[in-house]
Amino acid sequence: MTTRRNFLRAAGVAVPATLATPAIVKAQSAIKWRFQTYAGSALGEQVTKPAIDYINANSNGELEIELFYADQIVPTGELFQALQRGTIDGVHSDDDSMASPTPLRVFGGYFPFATKHILDVPVLFNQYGLADIWREEYGKVGVQWLSAAGQDPCNFNTKKEITSVDDLDGLKLYTFPTAGRFLAKFGVVPVNIPYEDAEVAVQTGELDGMAWSGITEDYTVGWADVTDYFLTNNISGAWIGSWFANQERWAELPDHLKSVVMAGVEAGHTYRNQWYWGGEAALRANGDKLELRSVPASEWAEVENAAKEFWDEIAQEGEVHEKIVGIFREYNSVINQAGVPYNFE
Repeated sequence: MTTRRNFLRAAGVAVPATLATPAIVKAQSAIKWRFQTYAGSALGEQVTKPAIDYINANSNGELEIELFYADQIVPTGELFQALQRGTIDGVHSDDDSMASPTPLRVFGGYFPFATKHILDVPVLFNQYGLADIWREEYGKVGVQWLSAAGQDPCNFNTKKEITSVDDLDGLKLYTFPTAGRFLAKFGVVPVNIPYEDAEVAVQTGELDGMAWSGITEDYTVGWADVTDYFLTNNISGAWIGSWFANQERWAELPDHLKSVVMAGVEAGHTYRNQWYWGGEAALRANGDKLELRSVPASEWAEVENAAKEFWDEIAQEGEVHEKIVGIFREYNSVINQAGVPYNFE
């Protein structure tokens, strides 16, 4: 029987091996990542999940990221260690909450009065050089820093009214480590407990409230159900948080998937900007769970002045600290001269 192959051989034509045994092309299995956020499930739906959904939807099945919320794999305070050793592949958190073993730890979360609005954070990172510092410092400890963005301000939601600076004295508040260190100057007692336990801790009297977020988060996670008052004065205009990846896992990603991840992260930043900015205004104006209170600006200036002294203390802790505090000073000098809406004067 004459076949095409026999005919070619008879004619002296070499037959490639691939013709003899047709190759079966198998789709490469998806790269799978485990990713944990600092946020609990209710908040995480807004601050982290949109970016993860974007990445999963646009990676053509090549990258699948499984999202875990606060403390589901490891406690938030162990996020850095877990990321570094590869227990998890990616993290959304602030440096302070995840106990970053870098000079940057003190600046993550809410560094007192470093920012006034949510957009201050990307400006500081992309126009004033913080991105280069974060990328370099995390590179030294085997973690890939990806991007930073702002979120809500750090206000107070409490069981007790705050109408003067003196009312802070003795308050037991759930707050960030650096914010707690600063507020202790006014008699606040910082309480460190798991994020998901804060609501019950208010109900049992272990806490008087939180200095952790703006009003949007208070309503979203249920804290507005257990506290009565919201102080419009804040100690920081925007949370500073970042997205991170395990250095080895990031290096393994092909460039097109790195681009998808970064596009998802930036899309998530944009979503949070409008979600928080609109939410803060709407809930202050129309929310029916928390009564608004304010300390007169002339009196709150005492807290702002104490922050300047706090900055001086931090700047003395190291070369990187001094450099970052210098950037905050430079930026605040600019916005303080720019007038409304860049500052409140």
